[in-house]
Amino acid sequence: MKTWWIAKIAKFILFGVAAVTLVGFAVMYLWNWLIPDIFHGPTVTYWQAMGLLLLSHILVRGWHGHSGGWRSHKWKHRMEEKLASMTPEERETFKEEWRRRCGHYPGDEKKEA
Repeated sequence: MKTWWIAKIAKFILFGVAAVTLVGFAVMYLWNWLIPDIFHGPTVTYWQAMGLLLLSHILVRGWHGHSGGWRSHKWKHRMEEKLASMTPEERETFKEEWRRRCGHYPGDEKKEA
């Protein structure tokens, strides 16, 4: 029986644990190096640094990881559907309003290049 896949899984798990541990220590050392001197804040332990890392992950990415939020490309699909359902005049009015409010319309850069 071939057990090479067990070795690969073990290496993957070991690498993952080592990476998480290394990132935790990096957060702890960076925090303890910067925050007390700059903001006169407290120093943190390894487990507090891991908690900060988890908290920042939740606050920035949310509970769902890549499935939603601002990183999702669902908005692009919805915008394309909305534009497709408009008449050419409505579409141009929409784009002009976008340019007026934002300074440019996404995709204008591609046309210029």
